[in-house]
Amino acid sequence: MSESTQEPLKILIADDEANIRRILETRLAMQGHEVAAAKDGAEALELFRSVEPDVVVLDVMMPELDGFAVLERIRAQSEVPIILLTALGDVADRITGLELGADDYMVKPFSPKELEARIRCVLRRANQGQGGSGAGSASSNVIALGDLSVDFNRRQAFRAGERIRLTGMEFHLLELLISRAGEPINRLDMLEKVWGYKPGKASDSRVVDVHISRLRAKLEVDPENPELIMTARGQGYMFQRLHSGIEPASVSAA
Repeated sequence: MSESTQEPLKILIADDEANIRRILETRLAMQGHEVAAAKDGAEALELFRSVEPDVVVLDVMMPELDGFAVLERIRAQSEVPIILLTALGDVADRITGLELGADDYMVKPFSPKELEARIRCVLRRANQGQGGSGAGSASSNVIALGDLSVDFNRRQAFRAGERIRLTGMEFHLLELLISRAGEPINRLDMLEKVWGYKPGKASDSRVVDVHISRLRAKLEVDPENPELIMTARGQGYMFQRLHSGIEPASVSAA
């Protein structure tokens, strides 16, 4: 989706730095988006409830409530795409945000143009399934593995008939794994196909590791001993080989 054809979005920016809020508000508004800006965590939650944004850009270090607390509260009720902004140098702090449910993160100082590209990517993944995921009939786009079923048309997963809440990025990662079931996929390949960018440094691939961990926690009976999403040592990750007769859904490149 190019900037010229992108539909207007409702975007919530939460950052205690006025300069960052002003720059992002100006740039995003010039692209036709509706932007709401919060200077602290408490205001971010208020605006989230009233604006119902399509995507949230959330700073970690904020007064009142920090970004982690805001993230947890949003994730308790919504799968809206969330991108973290952080000035924290410790990779472990970025991992904490991902574990709490963020879709992606950027480290300050950052390029506004790159942030705009990340926004487009997480929105594309989140909205990809609206109106159907593409080819095939409903029957050919559902797989069942024991009491777990994955519906690619509805972009939902179920265990024993109960829906498992997955974010757009989580589902797209699962879709990629299933589409290449039985084949190891390296982290950098996943990052490029699901998140839509090539890693600038090796630590960027930790985004994949955390999302895999989140998927296992939601899909595996015993996440510590996974039977669906396997670790291919020295290679990456692999979804278990599907039984013959089960057709995995096709996955488009980023």
